Amino acid sequence: MKLSSRFISLACTSLLALSSHANTLIDPQLAETTNLVKAGNKFVTLLGQQVEVGEAAPDFKVVNESFSPVELNNFKNKTVLISVVPSLDTGVCSLQTKRFNEEVANLDDSVAMLTISNDLPFAQKRFCKTEKIDKLKVLSDAVWRDFGSKYGLLIKDMGLLTRAIFIIDDQGNIAYKELVDNIAKHPNYDDALAKLKVMTTPEQASDEQAEVTDSATSQGK
Repeated sequence: MKLSSRFISLACTSLLALSSHANTLIDPQLAETTNLVKAGNKFVTLLGQQVEVGEAAPDFKVVNESFSPVELNNFKNKTVLISVVPSLDTGVCSLQTKRFNEEVANLDDSVAMLTISNDLPFAQKRFCKTEKIDKLKVLSDAVWRDFGSKYGLLIKDMGLLTRAIFIIDDQGNIAYKELVDNIAKHPNYDDALAKLKVMTTPEQASDEQAEVTDSATSQGK
């Protein structure tokens, strides 16, 4: 029993040291954005390159609960919704993750839904077990900070990711982005899910395209 407790203690200490060390590996030359997101009434500085709708989604490397690497390329030819949260053990982040976990049941295999935070994998695993998060994939950017750096989401001096939603289409392009303007706020679930529905329902997408075409034709007369 003593050996087991000591092993757990050492493991936790090692994981915390790994997370702390990862902060020192963040490129000091990363771009900084200072006017997009607030914590309370104060703007925070975001590190990394901002990505925009229409651009190719940068590949990234995160880890799952077993510290096994997971990359965006693992979901090639799928539509991918990425829900980004600062920390799962906070109220809004928890509710955001639960909401998207429920929505997965309404999707088919052509869609992958991910939650990414800088929580350590063992903490994510505990959260998922406690809150019964069993449908979407919960992944950690705590090891390399690769995702946060490439998507402009790292909050300077906090070691957290800012709240955001991305949808990447099956061609690997960014089709939707919401960078929530205050860390304490919820994202716009309805907008993100509506966009996802249009992208993954061929009949509806075709009808909307036809309406746009008819409207353009009418205006041209």
